Amino acid sequence: MYMRMKDVGMRLLALVPVVMFFCLSGCGSRGSVETEYGRVYDIYYVNNEETRIFADPYQTAAYNDQTLLDELLVKLAQEPEKGEYKAPLAENFELIGYTWDGGQLTLNFDEHYKEMDKIKETLVRAAIVRTLSQVGSVNYIAFTIQNEPLVDSSGVAIGMMSADTFIDNAGNEINTYEKVNLRLYFANENGDMLVEENQRNVVYSSNVSLEKLIVEKLIEGPSAVGSYPTINPATKVISVTVNDRICYVNLDESFLSQPYNVTNDVTIYSIANSLVELSNVNKVQISINGETNVLYKESVSLTNIFERNLDLVESAAPAAE
Repeated sequence: MYMRMKDVGMRLLALVPVVMFFCLSGCGSRGSVETEYGRVYDIYYVNNEETRIFADPYQTAAYNDQTLLDELLVKLAQEPEKGEYKAPLAENFELIGYTWDGGQLTLNFDEHYKEMDKIKETLVRAAIVRTLSQVGSVNYIAFTIQNEPLVDSSGVAIGMMSADTFIDNAGNEINTYEKVNLRLYFANENGDMLVEENQRNVVYSSNVSLEKLIVEKLIEGPSAVGSYPTINPATKVISVTVNDRICYVNLDESFLSQPYNVTNDVTIYSIANSLVELSNVNKVQISINGETNVLYKESVSLTNIFERNLDLVESAAPAAE
């Protein structure tokens, strides 16, 4: 389905930097509350100082998810009664329309969306995603700009989001940056074995999961002498999730093409071995645009769930400082 939203005056201004992201005590609810007059949902707004997002209850008698989605989009475009809040879809950019395919909702914005500074954009995106994630059949939300995926400051696609993408750390910056040491696996010079590369003091945003960070770093390529890339650098990360200690890595079709002289196993197990280094991951499954019934390089079935394979590891490369 497709809906145009030009009639709701959806515009946002790019203003001053944001410092912190707080929620009111009632902000944690991601579902709805039943009352005798209907259900109550949280509409998320940005405060006037553009430092936080807040939830404001909204009661509706919407009888199905489509009606509810449309109502919530309209509310996100209307300035709230409380003057200290601003509606995330009410100022200087326009929501051109949306597509809703199964559980994935894609919101398509015009070019003005990119005019916001980094942290303001994160707050606006958090308010929209948290609000719309309450619709029962919306599992993931993606943003596009003129039908092109929204990317971060490094040019990496943001990918699909849920309410859990945005972390509630009261008193901390929404874009809190942390340091982590990663053990990644890249190709050796011949492309037929893996070498271990320890990347130390990698700085990353706490809004990005470690699992996704690892996949993005593998796509970015190695930083140590003696390590060689394993994945097409054009590959986009759609989503990375963990359930029952299985890490599900969803990539776009660029992953299927290989510009480097490496074996198929080296590519697959560079991902699997790197992710299994995390304490919460035992196995890895790779999909292409959500599909696992795919052959990688016409030989490796992605229906398989991959475990650690240390037989492919040749030696550790020098640590990257």
